Amino acid sequence: MFINSFWSLLPAIIAIALALITKEVYSSLFIGIVVGGMLYSGFSFTGTIEHVFVDGMITQLSDSWNVGILIFLVVLGSMVMLMNRAGGSAAFGKWAVEHVKTKAGAQIATILLGVLIFIDDYFNCLTVGSVMRPLTDKHKISREKLAYLIDATAAPVCIIAPISSWAAAVTGFVDGANGLTLFVRAIPYNFYAILTIAMMLTLTLADFDFGPMKKVERDSLKELKEMAVGKEEPAPGMSGATDQPHPPVSTKGKVIHLVLPIVALIVCCVIGMIYTGGFFEGESFIDAFSNSDASVGLVYGSVAALLITQIFFMATKVLNFTECMNTISEGFKSMVPAILILTFAWTLKSMTDSLGAADYVAGMVQNVAGNGAFMNFLPAIVFAVGAFLAFATGTSWGTFGILIPIVVNVFGGDMNNELMIIAISACMAGAVCGDHCSPISDTTIMASAGAQCNHIGHVSTQLPYALTAAIVSMVAYIFAGFIRNWLICLPIGIALMVVTLLAIKKADA
Repeated sequence: MFINSFWSLLPAIIAIALALITKEVYSSLFIGIVVGGMLYSGFSFTGTIEHVFVDGMITQLSDSWNVGILIFLVVLGSMVMLMNRAGGSAAFGKWAVEHVKTKAGAQIATILLGVLIFIDDYFNCLTVGSVMRPLTDKHKISREKLAYLIDATAAPVCIIAPISSWAAAVTGFVDGANGLTLFVRAIPYNFYAILTIAMMLTLTLADFDFGPMKKVERDSLKELKEMAVGKEEPAPGMSGATDQPHPPVSTKGKVIHLVLPIVALIVCCVIGMIYTGGFFEGESFIDAFSNSDASVGLVYGSVAALLITQIFFMATKVLNFTECMNTISEGFKSMVPAILILTFAWTLKSMTDSLGAADYVAGMVQNVAGNGAFMNFLPAIVFAVGAFLAFATGTSWGTFGILIPIVVNVFGGDMNNELMIIAISACMAGAVCGDHCSPISDTTIMASAGAQCNHIGHVSTQLPYALTAAIVSMVAYIFAGFIRNWLICLPIGIALMVVTLLAIKKADA
């Protein structure tokens, strides 16, 4: 009764609804997990317990990919703590305030860094967050706004970058065709990703926000002004605060003590990823990236960068050996909230998987695709289905892993069929959109961790922005289904995005 039916989506729907209503993510996710276990076991007490903890949580925590991501998180947390303790973050903050004079400039710098770090979304979230926090704090930009900028330049940028872990994943889901060629041809039709970038730039240059973000930005400005005159300290859980203790910071730190670790991290992670793809065994750079194991590669790269950073800090005498070692445990503590949320999110996904949510949605898409009357609307329909599935399951990779093979099969792998290219791009765009909106998405969780802001605060402020981009993208896909030319459809989509935002600004004035 509950398998391969709408009931399979109920655990995720309950978890997401409770998280948005109660603003408490841990209990919301756990309740969703328990509901999934009950549905799967037929409401058997022992069956529910076994499915939740053995088939769900323990299995997810023993998965090699997930373990690699958790190790990467801990190492990144340690590196961030190292840079903070060494005074590198503070020195960069002072340098940035001198050279980046405006709030808009700080946001543009954050967007540019996010676009440049296109290798992997996890890597993007934590790196951009650690680098840009000092600058955005100085310019009184809320942590929620920083989290949005991070999130909007993570998956949306990776999904239109031919050399990224996302491109590698997409190409692996295409059988019987050149996956990388399909990916590249689909880039101009990836309206959600491109329009999200256009949206960030428009909001920044026009200097406005709307929805919950507007209130958060106004409150953050007031809070930081009060801090500046010593009236009050930020309360735990507020935009500019964390619950972590503040250890002593070295007074010897310079900008190089932030720049060198970040450069080492980027270089080492790229080398780690192409190493896992066989680059040093004769594979080309592109093939090595396509075949890479991002989880393992990021672990190799981050551990190597951590060692380089510690040696550099001890050599320049900003930290001693004991202080460097202490940052490992401190970094782990700073990542505990993200690790807990990720663990629950992965377990919830395993519940929906066991109930057959993927098969249920795949069947719906195949029924729609088999109806010729809907063929011109197929990209818009696929986009909407992909967004819903990614929102409910919290995984974009799993979503386009389900939908792309279906679309390729519908068109018989015909590389000359422009509508197939558009529909494949709609799969990827919808998956990113749902991932962007979902509180149980690992990328969204990482963005909250990178910005060090309350997770539900990030989700609730980002949701109106993501939905606005989604609606405009849907309209663009309707145009694309009939016109089938990105040179016409993409400018229309961008223009519609800008006009929509300016209309919102005028209405909200």
